Amino acid sequence: MFSYHLRLAWKSLWGNRALSLLMVAAIAVGIGVCMTTLTIYYLMSSNPIAHRNDVLFAVQLDGWDPEEGYNQEPDGVPWELTWRDAIALRKSDIPKRQAAMYKATFVVQPEREDVNPFLSIARVTDSDFFGLFDVPFLYGNAWDKAADEAGEQVVVLSRSINERVFGGENSVGRTVRMGDRSFRVAGVLKDWNPTPKFFDPNNGAYDDAEDIYVPFTLTRALELDSAGNTNCWKPEPRNSYDDFMNSECVWIQYWVELSSAQQQREYQRHIDAYAKTQKALGRFERPLDNRLTKVSDWLDVRRVVADDSKVLVGLAFMFLAVCLFNTVGLLLSKFVGKASQISIRRALGATRGELFRQHLVEVSVIGLLGGAFGLGLSYLGLWGVRALNAGAERTTYLDLNMVLLGVVLALISAVAAGLYPTWRAANVDPAPFLRAQ
Repeated sequence: MFSYHLRLAWKSLWGNRALSLLMVAAIAVGIGVCMTTLTIYYLMSSNPIAHRNDVLFAVQLDGWDPEEGYNQEPDGVPWELTWRDAIALRKSDIPKRQAAMYKATFVVQPEREDVNPFLSIARVTDSDFFGLFDVPFLYGNAWDKAADEAGEQVVVLSRSINERVFGGENSVGRTVRMGDRSFRVAGVLKDWNPTPKFFDPNNGAYDDAEDIYVPFTLTRALELDSAGNTNCWKPEPRNSYDDFMNSECVWIQYWVELSSAQQQREYQRHIDAYAKTQKALGRFERPLDNRLTKVSDWLDVRRVVADDSKVLVGLAFMFLAVCLFNTVGLLLSKFVGKASQISIRRALGATRGELFRQHLVEVSVIGLLGGAFGLGLSYLGLWGVRALNAGAERTTYLDLNMVLLGVVLALISAVAAGLYPTWRAANVDPAPFLRAQ
């Protein structure tokens, strides 16, 4: 029966090609606009490490200005830590893994004569960084704890830097000159570029991950400066490197892995106890408000998706509703025009249910065709956004989930728009038309 309804639907669509094309176009434009904005929002707001969402936590300590909350919010808590707070937390053995981190810059000096020295952004962090975030390796591994503690000059390279410096060979064990020092290569990463960059969205939530990773304990030895976000609130002398390290400036991101609810409570008590000791020393003057924030909540706290994007998605769905409203009018026009055919079928024994199902199949075919063309328009829309915005490649592509969502959305939209016209068609009174015949 379904194939019979399908043949009737196709004949009906082909028999009135102009009207059919208008309905398909209306749905296609609505789906195209809707899926373009929805895809960008979906990719911008997705959690790139959702499988570890329940065990990864950003650590926040509230040692900010007692007169004003962080980021001009009354209850705002700094997103980053001071140097001495980060050093103090690193001594805890409660987390399964933990990593302090920040951005720095290095001048890389390849041995190859055909490659000039270049400036590269590095992430200065602990060896646990790679396990915390499931960072995949192409060659070798992360440096070990001993290298952390000894402050060894070791480095992990991204695939692109390894390609540039060593021609893509397995460079584990070889040395690379960075600044005026040599670093031993411990590992080379596979392509790894989480979107958004949840572990450090400070200077751009959609920036690329760093190409170089070196131990956090090299900070003092090499007097590394932060190339990332640094916020200070307290007037205090910062004339030397030590002054800065002992200041109340926050610039270090801190993440921990806590495997159970009990471990989370234990670590919360630990950071609260630490804050109380600092209060006794004259620091942390605000009410106790230290936080452990999951990745999904962290993306909201850091507002990685602007409110404008949510407004655009809402407007896109409103535009789709307008397109569907027009489709309802076109369907009514078409089905009313078929009243004589419907009356004859009723006279030959077709039930209202059969007529309803037949026209619903026709509406579904219109929806599927509109969805297919709409996805094509969405692809063009994303291509246009990508062409106009450099670096938008990771938030402007259609993945399988969005393709399936587009098809389902088109089908549901078409069926919703066709319910009333279909009901009208199924309930046509055949008597007046048969008498006229």
